[in-house]
Amino acid sequence: MSAAGPGFAELFSALPVATLVVDPAGKIAHANAASETLLNFSERAMIGQDVDLLVRYPSSWAERRGGRTFAAYDADVGIGRIGRARVDLIECDVPDRSGWTIVTLRQHPRGHAPDRSGGARAAIGAAAMLAHEIKNPLSGIRGAAQLLSEGLDDAAELTGLITSEVDRVAALIDRMQDFTDTRPPRLSAENVYPLLGHARRIAEAGFARGVPIEERFDPSLPPAMIDRDAFTQIVINLLKNACEALAGVPDGRVVLATAYRHGMSASPGQGRPRRPLPIELSVIDTGPGAPADIADHLFEPFVSGKAEGQGLGLPLVDKLVRDMGGLVTYSREGEPPVTVFRLLLPRAA
Repeated sequence: MSAAGPGFAELFSALPVATLVVDPAGKIAHANAASETLLNFSERAMIGQDVDLLVRYPSSWAERRGGRTFAAYDADVGIGRIGRARVDLIECDVPDRSGWTIVTLRQHPRGHAPDRSGGARAAIGAAAMLAHEIKNPLSGIRGAAQLLSEGLDDAAELTGLITSEVDRVAALIDRMQDFTDTRPPRLSAENVYPLLGHARRIAEAGFARGVPIEERFDPSLPPAMIDRDAFTQIVINLLKNACEALAGVPDGRVVLATAYRHGMSASPGQGRPRRPLPIELSVIDTGPGAPADIADHLFEPFVSGKAEGQGLGLPLVDKLVRDMGGLVTYSREGEPPVTVFRLLLPRAA
C-alpha cells in the first residue's frame, strides 16, 4: 500500500459484501475477496465465466432484470459450488458504462431468520434505486447543458429536455416525501361507500378504462373511523395496482368487496396492542399475483414485481392504513386463485 492511500483494486478487494462486476456479454470481469469466499471460486476462475452460471437466479426474475436496478431480499438463489443459499441481492447498472452491471450478494446466516431491520433494508434499496433513477436524468441534463454552452441552434429542444428531466426527478422526490409526513390523520366517522364510489369514478375515467369493476358490498356496514383523503388515496392506489396486474390477462376483472367481521382484532404494528378491526374492504383481481420471491416483502419500499415499478405505491398504502390504526394484507385465495389486498379498519364508536 502506498503512502497516498489504498488504490481501487485494494479497496474493491476489501469490500465486506460479495461484489461482482459483469461486462455487457454477461461475463464476470472482476470479483472481490468476499465473493471468492461466498461462491467458493477464486477470482481467476470466475473471470470470463457467465454470471448466470455462478449466481443462478429463479426463472421468475427474468422479466424484471436488465436495464435498471433490481433488488431481491431473503431470496433463495443458487450460489457457486455451495448449492442454494438465502441472500440479499442487488443488481444495478454502472453509470456511463453501457451494459456493465454490478451484482452484490449478502448471505443470511444459515438456519436463522434474516436480522436486517425494515429500515436498513429500505435504506439499501433507496441507495440502489436513487443511483439509477436520479443519476440517469441528471446525466441527460448535464449533456444538454453542455450542448447549450456550445451555442447550438436547437436551444428550444435542449431546454425542453432539461425541463422534462428536472420534472421527472421532482416527481420521484415528491413520491418519496409522502413517507415523511408525520402529521396525525384527521379521523372521523365515515360511510365508506361514497368514498369508494368516488375512487371508482376516478379509476374508470383513467387507468381502469375498459376494466370491469364488480361490487360485492355489505349493505349494513357501519361507519368506519378513517381519514377521508387517506382512505380515498389508498383505494385509488389499490385499484391502480389491480388494473396493472391484469395486463395481458384475458377476461380480467377487479372486485371491490366489503364485509363486517365480528370479533376480528389485530395489532396494527409490533409492540402495539390488539384492537378491534371489524370493517373489511377487499380489492380483488384475477391477475397472476406477485412473484413468490417478493410476496413477503410487497409493503417494503423499493420492492416491485413490475418491470418499471419503483416499489413505492404499496408501502405508502401500508403507511396510510397503519396511521389510521388499521392493517393491510396480501394473499392469494380461491380456486382458481385470485389476488386479494384486504384492509381491516376500526369501526367508529
